[in-house]
Formats: sequence, structure tokens, C-alpha cells
Amino acid sequence: MDSLNLRISRGSPAHNLVPGVLAISYSSVLFSVEGAAEKVAAKLACLLREGRFRPPLCAVCIGTDRSTGDALGPLVGSYLQNMGFRGRILGTLDQPVHAENLSDALAEVEEGRETTVLGVDACLGTRSEIGSILVRRGPLIPGLGVKKRLPPVGDLHVAGVVNLGGFMEYVVLQNTRLSLVMRMAQVISKGIVKAENLFTGSSAVASGEMTEPKSRVTPWGQGISGLLLPPLGG
Repeated sequence: MDSLNLRISRGSPAHNLVPGVLAISYSSVLFSVEGAAEKVAAKLACLLREGRFRPPLCAVCIGTDRSTGDALGPLVGSYLQNMGFRGRILGTLDQPVHAENLSDALAEVEEGRETTVLGVDACLGTRSEIGSILVRRGPLIPGLGVKKRLPPVGDLHVAGVVNLGGFMEYVVLQNTRLSLVMRMAQVISKGIVKAENLFTGSSAVASGEMTEPKSRVTPWGQGISGLLLPPLGG
């Protein structure tokens, strides 16, 4: 993945600390619980209201389809496209936003910006946190876990804990179950669409119907920290 998000919490493992984000702002939802998407939507909508952010919403979904663990962001972006998300989307399976093009993507967003930016990414955590969806105020801090300096992303963010952190992150990410990542991406994208409807005051409610993201065969992109990764199973 392009980022490992670290959380500040006394007594937490080093790999699970996120600079700049206090434990008090931490909120999480387990993707497998009943009504998970609605819980994500409620938390996100609450942060949008509390922060007095203004619509429209721009989702910057970070990651690469070259690694299953890091495919969460692009999957969310593609699901949002298929669900009729009315805001702007940067980062999909066809056009991922990763370490090599993140600065260009953010420059595009900031040009004449009159929008609220939501960062979306995968992260690693403790065993008990796998499957948790984190909803927080403030930007994502990409690249910390892989010792790479990348610009912060978003006014607020959603991150999914896809696997165990702290050792051999490259291998762990490439051996993360795609089923888990896809199900988490579905919950996150549904939550974002529902939150957007609340945020913009729309009477329309996301139906919750999901279609598989359509993806064309494209050249392999860059993986973690800009390293070229081989195709999975190849």
C-alpha cells in the first residue's frame, strides 16, 4: 500500500501509531457487523457537519491494484463510480492514485478548490483490528509505515485495516485476502454514498446494490513506495 496510517494511542504498538491523530478522534466500525455501512455513514456525516465542511465531496482513493492489501482504495473508487457517487473521484482500478502520481493528483484537486476532500486508504494494525474501518477528522499521512515522505491527503479520511502490521509489510500486503478487501471496500463505498446524501441534503438514499467494478486491462502501475511489483500469481 502507499500508506500505513499510524495512530497515537498510549501503549499501542509502534506500527499502529498515527502521528497527528489523537486517540480521542479515533472511531471505528467492524465491516462485518450488521448495518456497518450505515454506521460508517453516520460517523462520516457527523464529522462533515462538525467540521462545517461544504459540499461537493471529493474522494481521493489511494492505493494500487498490484497488491491485494493495497487495492482497497482503488476498489472503493471503482465502486463509487458504479454506485453513482455525485462527487469527484480520484483513484480507481483503471486509474489508481499511488506514490508516483499522488502529488500530481493533489495538485489537480487543489487547483481552484471549492470542495471537501475525503482520503481513503488501506492500513495495517493489530490482529484484533483487522476488518475495522476507521473514520477520522484530519488528513491521511501516507507513506509513514514504509518510511516514505508523501503529502497529507484530505480534510478527513476513512481507512480500512486489511492485515497485521509490524513486519514484512510488502509480503503481508501481497498475501492479504482479496475477499476481505472487497467486502470492506463495499461497506466503505456504501457508507460514503449514504454520508454524501446526508451531507448534501439529498432525499435520495443509496440503494445498497453493488455491482462489481469494471476494469480494463491496463499496464501494471507502481506499488508500495514506488517499487515495481510483479502481478499477483504471476
